[in-house]
Amino acid sequence: MDSIRQIVRALRVSSREADRSVGITGAQLFVLRKLDANAAASLNELAARTLTHQSTVSVVVSRLVEKGLVLRSVSQTDARRVVLRLSARGRAFLGRAPETTQERLVRAIEHLTQRKRAALRDLLSAIVKGSAISRETPELFFEGEVGFDNKQPLPAGRPVRHARVRK
Repeated sequence: MDSIRQIVRALRVSSREADRSVGITGAQLFVLRKLDANAAASLNELAARTLTHQSTVSVVVSRLVEKGLVLRSVSQTDARRVVLRLSARGRAFLGRAPETTQERLVRAIEHLTQRKRAALRDLLSAIVKGSAISRETPELFFEGEVGFDNKQPLPAGRPVRHARVRK
């Protein structure tokens, strides 16, 4: 449990730091970095890069588009495909933004052997299933929670526990 607590705390601190330093959540910053890795990507490609579900990354991308950090356009080769790319403002954000904990975690997992990654996946899946918390598609860390990105203050003296804001 201590390791899980350390990871969750690091993710929370990282998201707050991103919000404080550049005004976006850690999840949004993580998506921006993955989009920056390739100049243009479809929503499905970006979801694969962020290791999350397409519907989750779609919500984050919509917020980034609203903020003028990501641009959407129709592909020149396939009119059915939407291409995503960073705006000049998005690039400027990345130039001054801190590295996210998500990036460090993904890098650490990528350095594990295939066997250890499979074991980690299986053990975490067993924990999620055994604790009956697998009912919803998971969001990117802390995206949409009170106190993150929506500019609502955190409750004084108490940590936020799975509070959701409907937009």
